[in-house]
Amino acid sequence: MKIDIGIPEKDRKAIAAGLSNLAADNFTLYLKTHHFHWNVTGPMFQTLHLMFETQYNELWLASDAIAERIRALGFPAPGTYADFSKLTVIKDTKGVPKAVDMIKQLVAGHEATVRTARALFPIVDAAGDEATADLLTQRIQIHEKTAWMLRSLLEQ
Repeated sequence: MKIDIGIPEKDRKAIAAGLSNLAADNFTLYLKTHHFHWNVTGPMFQTLHLMFETQYNELWLASDAIAERIRALGFPAPGTYADFSKLTVIKDTKGVPKAVDMIKQLVAGHEATVRTARALFPIVDAAGDEATADLLTQRIQIHEKTAWMLRSLLEQ
């Protein structure tokens, strides 16, 4: 059945493509955060273990919201490692870094995800897609706050 939500198909397609990039960044960051949760050690273990758990749970829930928005626009959501690895800008982690390096990698991942979300705004605004704009605003706020909280752990 044809979709008639007031956004032309070409705009919906462009928005869905941008959201697919956001979904890939979000899911890659989820995997990285969960990996670090399992493997963190050192004097900040308890703090980071709990913080990473809170963060990966939030990222998991966000994956669903992003994918459902892509589907509502009428396009398939990416959902495989192969899809995500092609679409994300977040680098994979080799081995198990030290706790401070975990924090730095997660800050970089959250900031990259903010840039991905922010880059989609011109297309979303031009199409009058308030629902996606709302989703992007929420994601940006969460990723910026998380990056700030993680950065604060690195201050001496």
